[in-house]
Amino acid sequence: MEYDVHDELLSFMSSGIYRFSGSNVVFVDPVRVLSNSYSRFRINSAGYYSRFFGVPSKGNDGNSVDSSSSMKNKKRKRNSQSLNEREKSAENRHQNARPFLVSAYESFQRATDLLHFLPSLLKEDDSMPDKCDTELNFIELGSLWQAPLYEISLSLPMENIPAEGGSQPSCCEGRAVPVFNNLIRNQSSYDLEADFLNRQYILPGKCRFFMQLAHIDGALVVLWITNREKLRAFVEDELFPAWGVADISEFFWLKVKPDGSLIGELDLFHHRPYECLLLGYINAKNVNSEKIPKNKVIVSIPGSHSRKPPLGRLLSEYVPGPKPARCIDLFARELVAGWTSWGNEPLHFQDSKYFLQRGSTISDTDA
Repeated sequence: MEYDVHDELLSFMSSGIYRFSGSNVVFVDPVRVLSNSYSRFRINSAGYYSRFFGVPSKGNDGNSVDSSSSMKNKKRKRNSQSLNEREKSAENRHQNARPFLVSAYESFQRATDLLHFLPSLLKEDDSMPDKCDTELNFIELGSLWQAPLYEISLSLPMENIPAEGGSQPSCCEGRAVPVFNNLIRNQSSYDLEADFLNRQYILPGKCRFFMQLAHIDGALVVLWITNREKLRAFVEDELFPAWGVADISEFFWLKVKPDGSLIGELDLFHHRPYECLLLGYINAKNVNSEKIPKNKVIVSIPGSHSRKPPLGRLLSEYVPGPKPARCIDLFARELVAGWTSWGNEPLHFQDSKYFLQRGSTISDTDA
């Protein structure tokens, strides 16, 4: 299908971020954003979007923002009189957020160049990871008595590093280090290939497995939160005050299908097609809290396995202190170039089955 390629779409094909002019809304393609962290590999889009891979498009006629008026939806919606206090509070919060989400979705629907391009995100790679290929369970491995003895082998193909005189050495530099309870760093700017228990993992440049303290100039705290009112109240009333988090803002992640429709009905009580992100500053001095926009909406196609979109690039402009910022992802399941990943599964999505060798880049794919 041919269509006019706007400048913003050209930028999106490279960066993975589409900014809607005059709107507090962005669309994110996690595959492109994550792939920009790697020099020799890229994310396999068929693996990332596996929940939609091979599913025929049904068009944008079932999940529009006003679809809750149908008889089917009326039967599924809870009667407001039967809601308890927490549910009423959650419904009030949803109604406050609804105008921003509706406006964001309408802006998204007006971006016809992006909508035409959207289905091709699932067609860029046709190599699905083998579902029968069993992944390692790092949680179980870390609890074994052998855990302190496990080592991971890190290899950096030297042909990717220019040698003196312009020659290209073909050997491979490698080392084995303990994989558990140990700081593991890729100090180079190049991708590392790591072998552990007969599995291969891809590590982006400048990544680390460790947790560092917040910088003395303060920190930006970002927390994904579900739509459960009890948890939301705990974070706002107890957790953030205990941490000293102030100047809190709220972002929304609006989830859409490859055909541009919402993944679910906007007003369905227990299954909202969006998640919330709370942002605030801790120990931040001389920081302009108004720099963080209110009610920003991030639109993307959700990945499999409850995978959140990578937002580091979008959030970096709000981080206080020197640049590049020191960033840490707690309870991480993947690595990001320049970030520290902490948790018991930071290698989960680094399995080589989720990657493809760079040849023709994603942005070169014919839409």
